[in-house]
Amino acid sequence: MFRFLARCFRSVLLGLFALTLPAWADASDTTLQKDPHMTKIQFTFGSEVLTATLDDTAAGRDFAAMLPLDLMLSDYHGIEKVSDLPRKLDTSGAPDAYKPETGDITLYAPWGNLAIFYKPFQKSRGLVRLGAFDGSLSALVAAGDTSVRIELAE
Repeated sequence: MFRFLARCFRSVLLGLFALTLPAWADASDTTLQKDPHMTKIQFTFGSEVLTATLDDTAAGRDFAAMLPLDLMLSDYHGIEKVSDLPRKLDTSGAPDAYKPETGDITLYAPWGNLAIFYKPFQKSRGLVRLGAFDGSLSALVAAGDTSVRIELAE
């Protein structure tokens, strides 16, 4: 009887451990995502300030090194805001194509311009993700064509 109870107790403990293991794994994954290599930036236009996080990629780091930037963002086909960048970015290691989602900050490498998507779009060759906005883009969309200052967040 003692062996039976010991096996049952061990089975219960192993089951509880298995149930909590994913929670521990998720907690450590979250910690890894809040890595000090993640670069926070901000977009300031008018009285609005929007924050974003750049990816820890060659292109994301090279874009961060370019900051601060004062750019004119123009609407492009009701899908994205675009602006020319002062120089090409390092895209080494980037995939050949990317499918942008709402809030993505990207580089269209063939033209060397910044593209901020406020609507999702099809997978496109030459599109390289730099990062994404931390929240809503509605103020940026409503601003129309606007000048913006992009800089490292404090």
